Amino acid sequence: MIQIEKVNQKYGGTQILWDVDLDIAEGSRTCIMGRNGVGKTTLLKTLMGLLPVHSGSIKFEGEAIHKQRPEARPYMGIGYVPQGRDIFPLLTVEENLQVGLPCRSDGAKQIPEKIYELFPVLKDMKQRRGGDLSGGQQQQLAIGRALVTDPKVLILDEPNEGIQPNIVKQIGDVILQLNEEDNLTVILVEQKLGFARRIGQEFRLMERGRVVAGDKMVNLSDELIRQHLSV
Repeated sequence: MIQIEKVNQKYGGTQILWDVDLDIAEGSRTCIMGRNGVGKTTLLKTLMGLLPVHSGSIKFEGEAIHKQRPEARPYMGIGYVPQGRDIFPLLTVEENLQVGLPCRSDGAKQIPEKIYELFPVLKDMKQRRGGDLSGGQQQQLAIGRALVTDPKVLILDEPNEGIQPNIVKQIGDVILQLNEEDNLTVILVEQKLGFARRIGQEFRLMERGRVVAGDKMVNLSDELIRQHLSV
């Protein structure tokens, strides 16, 4: 579904990504893992068009997309939940969700009821401003906003950072439900090993801007954890 081939990315004269290859199959759940500063977020931003590709290619459903503008991604069916959430704090919850509606291929003008079924707190607080929500509620709003676009792929950058455990579990439940019931493809950057093992079917380990290992999640060994994840 997504093919990243020999992608290099430079930022301010410093090369961050080095010949990155990554294949994401339709309907899969892939966790991109690694210590801080190895290029995980840069990889996602490059995939989303927020950072330029210096060389290499990115294809989505067989179409090269690395030269297309970032705002084209949601219309293709790529949903993105960035690190830090980036909700609109002065807009209401409902208005934040409505932002995603123009990207839908079916032309729907109303927020799908399923968003509120997945995250009931958003319905309860839909007239409250996004900036007044707790961190966990804002994360649910950010995920809900991405889902409003009706994506084929959902990309999440550390969705559990600074969030209370009960909401972490709920987010995990939602990801699994969407993948298993709707065949939503999931790409996840995640530092928490327990969550990654629960959600991920596949893992890819990054080190110094390169993908250095990848396999089924059940094959993520203690040795690989020691080499690439332990601090």
